[in-house]
Amino acid sequence: MGVASYALTELVSDVIAIADRLGQQRIFLAGHDWGAAVAWSAALLHPQRIAKLAVLNVPHPSVMRRFLKTQPRQMLRSWYILFFQIPWLPEALFSAFNFRIGARSLAQSSRDGTFSADDLARYRAAWSQPGALTAMINWYRALLRSRARFSDSTVRVPTRILWGERDAFLLPEMGRESLRYCTDAELFTFADATHWLQHEEPARVSELLIDFFRR
Repeated sequence: MGVASYALTELVSDVIAIADRLGQQRIFLAGHDWGAAVAWSAALLHPQRIAKLAVLNVPHPSVMRRFLKTQPRQMLRSWYILFFQIPWLPEALFSAFNFRIGARSLAQSSRDGTFSADDLARYRAAWSQPGALTAMINWYRALLRSRARFSDSTVRVPTRILWGERDAFLLPEMGRESLRYCTDAELFTFADATHWLQHEEPARVSELLIDFFRR
């Protein structure tokens, strides 16, 4: 698939199509990282289809855009988004020396021991599949080439935000700022967790999600 297949509107359409296939008119939707970006967009584009929304360590789209334009610290943390726009070079560097950059990034941006040697071996096996790296990077390429347009930037479904405050990629204040764009939202922060929150605090994350979706 080409870059256009990874536009947020296309990815949201995939979520809605899955719900349709399952015969679910309204769904509980949770996502982390890119999954969270898609989840935010789904709640904005199809609020009637989302019963509750849970997001981990990715801010509301309006917050993300504002911080990328106005906050130098966030610009520095997001440098790789621009780098990924270059053809073929990101794939070449990422795959060099048995995917050393990717494995090192996971290890250095998480708490010690979060990703075991076996975990990293599984990641390398996934990254080595034909077309996998380009597919991964196309999410970032599509971000700057096709912006999702929202008629209303306010999320009007019950929302729970979980945020690891030691995130190396996204400033913690972005989670708090996201509350301003929701009519019914709550934020739970994890002082000692990183971007890989669900890997580091699986029991607490599962507890908060189950509690939220059951209420």
